[in-house]
Amino acid sequence: MKRALAGLLAGLAVAATSRAQELGSAWGTAAAEAEYYRIVQVPVPPELALEVGSFCALPDGRLAIGTRRGEILLVSGAFDERPEARVERFASGLDEVFGLGFRDGAFYATQQTELTRIRDRDGDGRADQFENLSDVWGFAHYHEFAWGSPVAPDGSVYVVLGLSESYYYRSPYRGFAFQITPDGRSVPIACGIRSAGGVAENEHGVMFYAESQGPWNGSCSLKHLKPGGFMGHPVCFPAFDLPLAASLGQRPLEPQTPSRLRTECERVEQLVPYAVVFPYRKMGQSITTFRVDRSAGRFGPFTGQLFLGDYSLSVVMRATTELVDGVWQGACYPFREGFGTGILAVEFSPQGQLVTGGTNRGWPVRGNRQYLLERLEWTGRTPFEIERIVVRPDGFLVSFTRPVDPASAADGANWRLSSYTHIFQEGYGSPEVDPTTPRVVRAEPAADGRSVRLTVEGMVLGHVHEFDLAGVRAQDGGGLLHTKAYYTLNRIPR
Repeated sequence: MKRALAGLLAGLAVAATSRAQELGSAWGTAAAEAEYYRIVQVPVPPELALEVGSFCALPDGRLAIGTRRGEILLVSGAFDERPEARVERFASGLDEVFGLGFRDGAFYATQQTELTRIRDRDGDGRADQFENLSDVWGFAHYHEFAWGSPVAPDGSVYVVLGLSESYYYRSPYRGFAFQITPDGRSVPIACGIRSAGGVAENEHGVMFYAESQGPWNGSCSLKHLKPGGFMGHPVCFPAFDLPLAASLGQRPLEPQTPSRLRTECERVEQLVPYAVVFPYRKMGQSITTFRVDRSAGRFGPFTGQLFLGDYSLSVVMRATTELVDGVWQGACYPFREGFGTGILAVEFSPQGQLVTGGTNRGWPVRGNRQYLLERLEWTGRTPFEIERIVVRPDGFLVSFTRPVDPASAADGANWRLSSYTHIFQEGYGSPEVDPTTPRVVRAEPAADGRSVRLTVEGMVLGHVHEFDLAGVRAQDGGGLLHTKAYYTLNRIPR
């Protein structure tokens, strides 16, 4: 029986990997992407068995790595033009370090079971002080992941706690998010989390987290970690009987299943809508950590945007967010495929490189390398891309990285839009449902060719609006490197 079960699981893993390869290759642009952004491998000693869980760029130019194997490694040379990494082990004996920050000479490591402040007091390059800042949450299963943010400007770290096996509540405060203050106070921020993949500030300095597809989540998404907010998964509600949860106020109403998220947001006061939906398999399949490009152009034409990894498809994507009538929403865009492993962590270097790392242990992934450290660099050439999409009262404003051809941009037939949503339900994930076809009735290119104002009929609140701009051309006649983008519409500005 055990042998038959093992064979079945192996077969499912192979099939899942095949699907990830097939669906991921639908991007189909790796060779073209490499002209603008090259992937550079950073050699590391193979005996490290490096499985990256988190990154932190240090003030002295080194890269700190928190690993799934419970280490903090300090890497010199990772950002050099021709990298030859030199690795020192700073700490060990930790447990799946899925958050790493540095402030005032101390590391802040988010482990499965606690947030730990770690120092080297005698200056010998090895940790010798481990201070437990918070362990208020419980732990009973390896799949109860805890993700931590970098250290916030006020010295706090934000921790988001996945459910037990992503479905159940078996330990205290699973499915909650906490702000851990520098003096160790644990302040509940939100509830209803299913299985996070990262937590950090968005480009406006507001705390967001990455959520995976599953129960009560039709697709992967970025969500605003709104204070007092309910992120949608009610299995965490038993925590409202615990003392710390009192600060969140009354327990939210139980959401109805099956329904639509927009419908339930009108009924459940605390429910927070997805800010950016990543349509399943078209974009990510299990999105993870994200960072903002603050490189002032050293990483190309996307300064101020979010860059995030995906574990299953081994890709990096972009996202932009905006606040409309008090609610966050925005768009996601393909960016770069071809990475060698499942991406769990990303970090920008001071030189404007995007460092990526992860593992292929645990779930099927496209990138089949076990132990890998890579970085992404801008080659200096600017691709013709959708730079960002923002909403307008009567449509959208679409900006580009290079000027568009005015004739192709003014032709409404070149602007193909579709919209859909997902079932908000207790069951796992959702197909795309309630499809509509919004119509572009006017397309007005700006004088400089860098943006086009679209007047759209049939925009639908609560829907993902999928853009297909294969017909739009640059001034030199070339097409877009990526023709698709996906805007999540929660509000239309007045």
